[in-house]
Amino acid sequence: MGSKKDKRRQRHDRAGKDVAMPVPAPGNQMPDDYVLLLENLKTRIQQERLKAVFSANAALVLMYWDIGALILEKQQARGWGAKIIDRLSHDLKKAFPQMSGFSPRNLKYMRKFAESWTDRKIVQRTVAQIPWRSNIAMLDKLQDPEQRLWYARKTIENGWSRDILVSQINSRLHERMGKTTNNFETAMLPTDSDMADQIFKDPYVFDFLGTDELRRESELEQKLMDHLEKFLLELGQGFAFVGRQVHLEVGEDDFYIDLLFYHLKLRCYVVVELKAGKFQAGFVSQLNMYMNIVDDLLRHPDDKKTIGLLLVKEKSQTLAKYALQGYTNPIGVAKWEKQITDSLPEELKSSLPTIEEIEQELGRQDHSPDQDQ
Repeated sequence: MGSKKDKRRQRHDRAGKDVAMPVPAPGNQMPDDYVLLLENLKTRIQQERLKAVFSANAALVLMYWDIGALILEKQQARGWGAKIIDRLSHDLKKAFPQMSGFSPRNLKYMRKFAESWTDRKIVQRTVAQIPWRSNIAMLDKLQDPEQRLWYARKTIENGWSRDILVSQINSRLHERMGKTTNNFETAMLPTDSDMADQIFKDPYVFDFLGTDELRRESELEQKLMDHLEKFLLELGQGFAFVGRQVHLEVGEDDFYIDLLFYHLKLRCYVVVELKAGKFQAGFVSQLNMYMNIVDDLLRHPDDKKTIGLLLVKEKSQTLAKYALQGYTNPIGVAKWEKQITDSLPEELKSSLPTIEEIEQELGRQDHSPDQDQ
C-alpha cells in the first residue's frame, strides 16, 4: 500500500523534475519509543532557540552599554552637549535604516544605562541577560543600585516579562522578601517563561539581527491565514479545509502551500497563497505552479481544475486576485498572462466569495483591537 501511495503522490513536471507531496506515515505505525524521541527533540530545539536569541540579546545590551559609555566619556571629558546625541542618532539611522534602536531617546537611555551600571562585568553577567525594555523599566523606576541588581537577578531567576517586573517593582517586592540574594547563578530559563516569550518577540533583538522585517512579514502572513481560513469556512458555501503549509517537493526545492481547501459544490481544490509586501509578478507564477501540482497529484479525474486565490497585503491595503484555469471568458489584466481575474464567472459567483467580499473582510483586520502597534 505504501508504494502505491508514493507512486500516486509523485510525478515529473514538464522540465523533468520530480514533483511530490510527501505524506507522513500514520502515528500508530511508529515504534514505541518514537513519542519519547520526538519530545526530547522538541525540548532540545526549543532550548537551542532560546540560547541563540538570548545570546543575541546579550550582545545587543552590551553594545548599548558600550555606546552609552562612549557618549558619557565624550560628554564628561570634552563637554559635548545634548545636540551630539541628535546628530549621532541621525547618522546611525542613516547607516542602519532597518534598526529602530538608535533614536535620540534610546541613545539617552544607553548613556543612562552606562552611568547607572558602572561595572561592565556586572552588566555582562547579569543585566545583559535581560531584554532591553526590562532594563529601561529598571532605569526609570529604580534609583538605588542595590535594588536594581536585586530586581535584575529576580527577573532572571523567575523569567519575568517587563510587565511583571514593573508590577513587582510597584508592589515593592524587595521590602517583602528581603534584598539579599545568595549564590546567584545564571541558569537557562524555562522555554515557557514570560521573559522567554517576550524576548522571542523583542523588536530590538530582531532589528539588531537584521531579521525584523522578515519576522513582521511572517506574523502578518500568519494572521492573514488565520483570518481567511475562519472566513472561508464560516461562509457555508462548500469550503472544506484540507491543510495549511502543505509540503511540496519540486526537484531539490521545498515549497509550502499556505492554505489548501476542497470545494464540495464546485468539486475542485482551492489553493490560497498569501504574501506580505509589494505585489510581484512572481507571486502569480508560484501560485500557478502550486495549482498545477495539486491538479497532477490530488485531483480526481471527475474533479474540475484547481482554483487559486492570491492575497497580497501591503501596509493597510489587501489585494485579492483569483487565478482560474479553464475559464476563458472573464479575463483580468493582460500582463498577468490572463491567469488572474478580479471578477468571477457567473457560474462561480454563488459558490465563491467575491474579490470585494474578501478584501472587505480582511480589511477589518487593520482596525481590530488586537492588531499589533
